Amino acid sequence: MTKHFLGDTAVLTGRSLTHIVRSPDTIITTAVTPIAIMLLFVYVFGGAIDIGGATESYVGYLLPGILLITVASGISYTAYRLFLDMQGGIFERFQSMPISRASVLWAHVLTSLIANLVSLALVVGVALIMGFRTGADVGAWLAVLGIMALFTLALTWLAVIPGLTASSVEGASAFSYPLIFLPFISSAFAPTESMPGPVRWFAENQPVTSIVDSIRAIFSGQPVGGDLWVALAWCLGILVVAFAFAMATYRRKIS
Repeated sequence: MTKHFLGDTAVLTGRSLTHIVRSPDTIITTAVTPIAIMLLFVYVFGGAIDIGGATESYVGYLLPGILLITVASGISYTAYRLFLDMQGGIFERFQSMPISRASVLWAHVLTSLIANLVSLALVVGVALIMGFRTGADVGAWLAVLGIMALFTLALTWLAVIPGLTASSVEGASAFSYPLIFLPFISSAFAPTESMPGPVRWFAENQPVTSIVDSIRAIFSGQPVGGDLWVALAWCLGILVVAFAFAMATYRRKIS
């Protein structure tokens, strides 16, 4: 049964990736918005933003938040592709075939993970051109990759829910807008100490800040402290809840 599931998932993931390869504007569009935001903040607002005692350049300070925005932007395409498959009857067609039902959904999730990692690589490449430098070793880069992969999986399973339940294309992808906006109310662009009381409380107690601070500390070679455990707890919590709701929704749809 496991072999059957893995084989079907691999084939269907290849199908989804082929669609992306044939339409590379999906990845390009996903990366363009975060890159544009990074260019704007570094070259227009960067000189006016006080990042406290941080030793890295502003592009280095900014990059972790931009990486999260990249993922939040990218997962809207997961919801979009799921919605199109639901409306086009592809799911019903697959159900008539001797394939694992769960593999249809997992293929979309793995496609999202791969596509988002490519977008993240593009963003990091532009940041390096803009002057981002880090003394992080291979282990540190792998740690950042692990955090981003976990964050991507959590948001992707969240995206599955509107992809299965939305009544329009706009509704399927619009849910990502608040997620894209969330890093702006965090430590991603400026230290939270400069924010007014209620805004600072929200910024310091939402998931983006702990994830951003963890990645920033890893890149700069500083002790991560408790932020890493808080970041992992947020990512795992969102992943577990989103996965449970997504699978329950999927079972209702195909029953």
